[in-house]
Amino acid sequence: MMNMDKTGIEPRMVTRDSLMTLEAYARARKEFRAKVMAHKKNRNVHLGSHVTLMFEDELTMRYQIQEMLHAEKIFEEEGIQDELDAYNPLIPDGSNLKATMLIEYPDVEQRRQMLSKLKGVEKRVWVQAAGCSRVYAIADEDMEREDEVKTSAVHFLRFELTPEIIRSLKHGAALVMGIDHPAYQISGNTIVDAVRLSLVKDLRDS
Repeated sequence: MMNMDKTGIEPRMVTRDSLMTLEAYARARKEFRAKVMAHKKNRNVHLGSHVTLMFEDELTMRYQIQEMLHAEKIFEEEGIQDELDAYNPLIPDGSNLKATMLIEYPDVEQRRQMLSKLKGVEKRVWVQAAGCSRVYAIADEDMEREDEVKTSAVHFLRFELTPEIIRSLKHGAALVMGIDHPAYQISGNTIVDAVRLSLVKDLRDS
């Protein structure tokens, strides 16, 4: 069971003490996976036919950590801490939204060509609260995922929001997302209420 802090609020970071043991996770894995998959349905945004943003939070990262520990049979303290250090930075901290960006082209040759044309696209993804300015993504802070020839099919994005934007979203402003890149233009998708409400929960009142 997840620990609470002194205010009764769930911690945003996954902690060592809050993880299940390998044995406990093996027993709970099927039920836990179903819970996470249902949760993710309201955290995925499709921008056109080839880009998906998967917005991360404490639960999605907890699942990733537990799956890594399960798959690699990691039970040593050092190994567990390595996974925490890798995944905790992808959890929003109250002033931002964080997402895994997937660029998806099923055909191998088309994917190769498009990843070349889409260099820099990860920095041209934006979010906007109605009535506020666009906020462009800060991409791949952990490591560079683009080279001189092409971009990567996977990126990690952070959208840092001002107190004004957070207040607007908390008070019901529409949330819009898009991409402004010469090879991939998405003028703006208004996010459905179920997804918007899920993402707004990531934000703390200023």
